[in-house]
Amino acid sequence: MIINKQEFYVTGLNYTVRSAINKDAADLSELRLQIDGETENLDREQGEAFIDASGFEQIIQTDTVKPRNLFLVAVVGDQIVGFSRCEGVYLNRFAHKVEFGVCVCKEFWGYGMGKNLLKASIDWADSNDIQKMSLNVLETNDKAIALYKQLGFEIEGILKKDKILSDGKYHNTVMMGRFNE
Repeated sequence: MIINKQEFYVTGLNYTVRSAINKDAADLSELRLQIDGETENLDREQGEAFIDASGFEQIIQTDTVKPRNLFLVAVVGDQIVGFSRCEGVYLNRFAHKVEFGVCVCKEFWGYGMGKNLLKASIDWADSNDIQKMSLNVLETNDKAIALYKQLGFEIEGILKKDKILSDGKYHNTVMMGRFNE
């Protein structure tokens, strides 16, 4: 699906949240690789499950035409600095929900980009009769968990010892959901 672009001004920074388009594919490939190396809050280590430009073109094309998918980017000037994605399941028993994921370049943390990408996704989901948004978050990512709770998500469960991080220790994953009643 496609949404109307939104402009934001936060702490002296102007940025736009808009739907991803095909010409974003190469930049998204590079950005994802960069972000995966900046934080352990995501599922991948840098370089794992690499998606090249043509892979992103396919994802963007799919998400543009499927009514249960949404791919958004956060843009500063002409530079994509973050993105989010909602992906629906097309089995009838799961057609009421989408899975949400977000990532923002570390240099741009603190400007509300993750929050505004999520809010745009929530607005889209609510206006398209999507009843549930779900996501997974590393238990140590307190800021993200607090944001998700603030925007109506609740903890639905814990996946114990779900990930091994660079400290060599197991960490839990928090499963969260937001139901549009």
